[in-house]
Amino acid sequence: MIGLFGIVVSLVLLMYLAYKGFSVIILAPVLALFAVIWSGMTHELLGFYSQVFMSGLGGYIIKYFPLFLLGAVFGKLMDDSGSARTIAIFFVERLGHQRAMLSIVISCAILTYGGVSLFVVGFAVFPIASALFKELGIPKRLIPAAIMLGALTFTMTALPGTPAIQNAIPMPYFKTDLYAAPVLGIIASIFMLITGMWWLNRRVEHSIKQGEGYGNHIEQHKEILTHSDPSLLIAMIPIVLVILSNLILSKVIFPSMDTSYLATAQFGHTSLNSVIGLWSIITALVIACIAIIVLNWKRINDIRDSIQNGVSSSFLPIFNTASEVGYGSVIASLAGFVILKDFLVGLVPSNPLVSEAILVNVLAGITGSASGGLSIALNTMGETYMNLAHQFGISPELMHRVASMASGSLDSLPHNGAVITIIALCGLTHKQSYYDMFMVAVIFPLLALIGVITLGTYFGSF
Repeated sequence: MIGLFGIVVSLVLLMYLAYKGFSVIILAPVLALFAVIWSGMTHELLGFYSQVFMSGLGGYIIKYFPLFLLGAVFGKLMDDSGSARTIAIFFVERLGHQRAMLSIVISCAILTYGGVSLFVVGFAVFPIASALFKELGIPKRLIPAAIMLGALTFTMTALPGTPAIQNAIPMPYFKTDLYAAPVLGIIASIFMLITGMWWLNRRVEHSIKQGEGYGNHIEQHKEILTHSDPSLLIAMIPIVLVILSNLILSKVIFPSMDTSYLATAQFGHTSLNSVIGLWSIITALVIACIAIIVLNWKRINDIRDSIQNGVSSSFLPIFNTASEVGYGSVIASLAGFVILKDFLVGLVPSNPLVSEAILVNVLAGITGSASGGLSIALNTMGETYMNLAHQFGISPELMHRVASMASGSLDSLPHNGAVITIIALCGLTHKQSYYDMFMVAVIFPLLALIGVITLGTYFGSF
């Protein structure tokens, strides 16, 4: 029990210190070794660090670095070419000022579903949202929630085909692709969008009745549209390419190829099912990046600089998450974790979907990271859940979708990096904005997750 207590204390410290702003890259190994000491294995400390922690960290980077790298480069090219801004302005103009909130949410959703990172989306959409909300007298404090609803809920974890890392992480564990349980994912996405919009529109109506207005904010808006921005057709082509290429590659092209060589020792005795999802999204992002460069050759001031900035911006996110995976690898190897593991599996013995959802949610909440919590959970329990899925006749696709969706609710607690970044970008505070962010990014995704588990339990994956 002392070892289990050490694990719990370690997890609490990880959450608290991450919230205080300490780097996870430093926290993860220190707190992992803290748990090792509590387990009475001080003499094995360096072995745990070099052979367990670093192996977990390195394995994650080997598997997912191309996604972080290409996603960051793609987002930077979409930003520097003006394509992200063009798409956002189009939806604002077409949906009209009377649907200002919906136009901002849909703009964020289209961009993130097409593979553009949250940070690019935020910088592209915020000036437009700020100017629009100010003109219509909608409180500025609602902008972060609108961005969160469009960028960090259904397009991150539920909508089938989304290239978000949270949808990609479960693939190797459950031998699935990005389109796992598509109908359930669509139902959950519609629920999150409708409930989120209901909440935000209700808050707008309340603010109008109270005569609140935009608020007294001193800010300078950069020019929203420049003469060099591409047309909507040019801006949308890379987005469409990501979606269509991924679908065709994963469903048609790669399955038709002879990949028997993967079963040899040289390629790790693996199978196509284990890598097809990653292959598809990596190839799709490469195609999309090339398309942006070709279509916007004269619009991007310095293509080499844009690519380099994208590459540089991918390093910190991948190492943050990989460090959390290394932490999880150490925790999973301790004797105390067996007690925790048995407890989680035994919560609902006949339905591992429930314990999977709880485990991923709790770890995502503790780490303040959807990808970090999901990676720790599946790195420690992925094989167990796959075996339980076979044992109870549960579709691996359903396990994938539940795992992905579970990562996208409690992750959005106040210490989440994306929450902090969006609030800072908008020049606001947690006190002003977090309540509405909590509703659209935590409560409604949790309800959607419960709905998917219920439907999946009674009707299976579809």
